[in-house]
Amino acid sequence: MVPGEPGPSWNPIIDLQLLWSFPFMVNAFRAGTIVAVLAGLIGWFMVLRRQSFAGHTVAVAGFPGAAGATLLGVAPVFGYFGFCLAAAAVIAALPRGRDAGYREESAVTGTVNAFALACGYLFIALYKGFLGGVNALLFGNFLGITDDDVLALLAVAVVALAVLAAVGRPLLFASVDPDVAAARGVPVRALSVVFLMLLGAAVAEASQITGTLLVFALLVMPAATAQRLTARPVASLALTVLIGIVATWLGLGIAYFSPYPIGFCVTTVAFAGYLLAHAARAGRFGLPRPRLAGGAT
Repeated sequence: MVPGEPGPSWNPIIDLQLLWSFPFMVNAFRAGTIVAVLAGLIGWFMVLRRQSFAGHTVAVAGFPGAAGATLLGVAPVFGYFGFCLAAAAVIAALPRGRDAGYREESAVTGTVNAFALACGYLFIALYKGFLGGVNALLFGNFLGITDDDVLALLAVAVVALAVLAAVGRPLLFASVDPDVAAARGVPVRALSVVFLMLLGAAVAEASQITGTLLVFALLVMPAATAQRLTARPVASLALTVLIGIVATWLGLGIAYFSPYPIGFCVTTVAFAGYLLAHAARAGRFGLPRPRLAGGAT
């Protein structure tokens, strides 16, 4: 909570007006909304393709990227995108299959994960000045976003979403049933590479807001919640974006009027939504988990 500011009222409109009276909060809402949309849509495919571990590894790669950029005296954004895209490229280069391919992918992904964390702490140790932003690298910083940062995030999101829109239908087919898709001439391997590069861009963008350790708050939980509630792809995608935006806005509001970190608030709201969705499906009604065509959950 900002010192000297009043607590929340019972009127959400008044509270929003108060929040938006500060330029840094306006930028936080703008950037958070952009990231929620991009991370939600990319994350929906990531959850569907069962590549959450790969997404986590790409997110972790943002930590040494930002730390290394600081060590070199350049903007952390270059490190985020450079290392996240590089990690995505390494994972994309691995062969995929139902047997040894999956084991190899998992082993290499875990190796990249551990090595990225080690490099991050090495870069911090090599930095001779005062590095006060370690917590921001790991857990995010919504409140230091400038107008230029918002424009950069928007540009990346527009490009990434345009590419996703172009490959969305065949990517969905390849994600639900890759064997049938390949038999019908869909370039499954090429789509996998394109998707992982999009994932790297989305993670690099979201990590600047949520931090590398909390990126799943917007990348995984909204998508997992939406897929728990409905099996219809269009409805599930729309619900994912809605949940991500609501979690971001509520998290920002709670953090402003409380002493708790923003990353914790956003993550908690998103996780609470997932628990409620799980309870609604499995608790009261005892309904099975929705399944997309082809048997994917």
